[in-house]
Amino acid sequence: MARTSTHQQSRAPFLSRPGVRRLIPFVLITAIALIFIFENRADTKIRLLVPEVTMPLWGALLIAWGLGMLACLFTVRRRGNRHARRTGA
Repeated sequence: MARTSTHQQSRAPFLSRPGVRRLIPFVLITAIALIFIFENRADTKIRLLVPEVTMPLWGALLIAWGLGMLACLFTVRRRGNRHARRTGA
């Protein structure tokens, strides 16, 4: 009788795993966005409906980037849950 062991199974190379392949573009885009954000250090005036705020441009860009990331997380999470419900029913 042949012994089967989970330790002897061959694993896929790290970069060919689906989770890692989806993460690489995210990391590259995030790095480029953060470099762009922190290179813009000049002060700027921003109007928030009524008040006008003077702040560094990198701060405004960082806030906008963070809100975009939150929107992306909610969208991806919602899409994943909807797909799981459809296959489970």
